[in-house]
Amino acid sequence: MSIQIPDDPGLSNKVAIVAGGGAADPNGIGNGRAASILLANAGAKVLVVDNELALAQRTVELINQAGGTAEAHSGDLTKPAECKRMVEAAVDRWGRLDFLDNNIGISSKGTVVDESQETWQRMMQVNVEVMFLTAKHAIPAMIKTAGGGAIVNISSISALRPRGLTIYTTTKAAVIGLTQAMAVDHGKDGIRVNCVAPGPVYTPMVYHRGNGMEPSARDARRKASVLGLEGTGWDIGHAVRFLMSDHARYITGQVLVVDGGVTLQAPERESRTEEGSH
Repeated sequence: MSIQIPDDPGLSNKVAIVAGGGAADPNGIGNGRAASILLANAGAKVLVVDNELALAQRTVELINQAGGTAEAHSGDLTKPAECKRMVEAAVDRWGRLDFLDNNIGISSKGTVVDESQETWQRMMQVNVEVMFLTAKHAIPAMIKTAGGGAIVNISSISALRPRGLTIYTTTKAAVIGLTQAMAVDHGKDGIRVNCVAPGPVYTPMVYHRGNGMEPSARDARRKASVLGLEGTGWDIGHAVRFLMSDHARYITGQVLVVDGGVTLQAPERESRTEEGSH
């Protein structure tokens, strides 16, 4: 008796949208850029979307250099018409849509007393409503052109262990709820919806903010991991690619924590630990 072990990830010639696929550093690897490169490396065609076209174009350059297929697209995804245009761009270019990586997010810190209503509204809009809008337009296209697909939403370990980033924590917890509800709603359509919760990964969004990150702060983040490892955008990108692949065909509505074990222990709060993981 021979055993057939499935080894094809099922990504070749599929079409993916990565929302938030640029990175502040031209040569840096953020979560969205890593996912874009890894999906293209596995044979998918990738529409790299960023509010700044130049950032998306740089990701496409890196993909092309590695022999992959991708195109850059810019748009303000807080606007429904721009989400619709993004989906149409992918379908018009490649005839189908299979995957959506919702990687857009911003951060803030402070209590409900400290923060303003304007910050609350902006954070909810960018971190939650954008995922609602992108999925709203992507799901019908997935059903019509591919007969199903997979969506990965990016949350944060802040949703699981609040540590002084109150509005950010709330939005990222909402992402988990949205993920699970969408998984239930669209399983019948052949669409899997999962969530990745990054820990303190070292990405351009972290080290390009303000004056960057002091070596001591960076080392403290590394030591927060029970593995003693520093997380990178590649770690998140690999998780996204796995959840979109056929290897995850029986996984939906789940939260994959990628944090090196940070949430297993309780070190002293470090204000940037969960911030800026995109």
